[in-house]
Amino acid sequence: MIIRTDINEGSASGVGFIEGMVALGKIKLNVYSFAIDGILIDTGSPRLLHDFQPFFKRSNAEKVLLTHSHEDHVGGAAYLQKKYNLPVFMDELGARKCAEKADYPLYRKIFWGRREPFLAEPIGRTFASRTATWEVIGTPGHTKDHLSFLNKETGQLFSGDLFVTPSTKLILADENVPVIIDSIKRVLKLNFEEIFCCHAGYVKQGQKMLGKKLQYLEELEEKILEMNKRGCHEKEIQKELFKKKYPITYLSRGEWDSIHIIRSVLKDSSKAALSQ
Repeated sequence: MIIRTDINEGSASGVGFIEGMVALGKIKLNVYSFAIDGILIDTGSPRLLHDFQPFFKRSNAEKVLLTHSHEDHVGGAAYLQKKYNLPVFMDELGARKCAEKADYPLYRKIFWGRREPFLAEPIGRTFASRTATWEVIGTPGHTKDHLSFLNKETGQLFSGDLFVTPSTKLILADENVPVIIDSIKRVLKLNFEEIFCCHAGYVKQGQKMLGKKLQYLEELEEKILEMNKRGCHEKEIQKELFKKKYPITYLSRGEWDSIHIIRSVLKDSSKAALSQ
């Protein structure tokens, strides 16, 4: 089966972007890299690196900021460090992980490519671009090292994988829905309107759409807990709440699955009960 790639470039509200698409059979996934005010935010996947290189060159970036350590976000970091001697900044946990040889499942190495190790510096609580000061917000849940970046001059939020879609149907095995809910609540207290999401792209009504995601996840969490209280097993809950099956679940051998949404909610509820 042949892996196909494609790109789309443009700009929105003063932010340059490149969107890369990777397709394998019926599975098609995308990822964005953004350029603004002398910085690059996320760098796509290793498989898309050749297609992204002209965009990187035109950005005239002075530094690279990474929202988290997943390979579809850090794939160009080693290249940018070697080619342009750009400093790379990210969460300290992610920096330690990315300094070492890539360690993630084979299907992801085949699909997104195998990332090269690189050296990143801890990002701190704020950073500066050419004309703006940015706030760094810890937004774990998708990964433990996940960050979001707020341009305090423009009110634009670069949210990594915090948003993606207002109605999440599957997650990775190590994601945590209750933690994602807490992260969204934290971000919604900030002053922003637009979101630049690494999979949804430019979201004009970002505050509103992120609020919709929070409402969806809270209602979903309530349904899961209510069904569990009635004695329903996790597979029964899945059958009732997540009827559609996705090809990525089979390709990933279950690493991507709706069952992880249910398990993270029930696990968090059990921890809360034990702490009382």
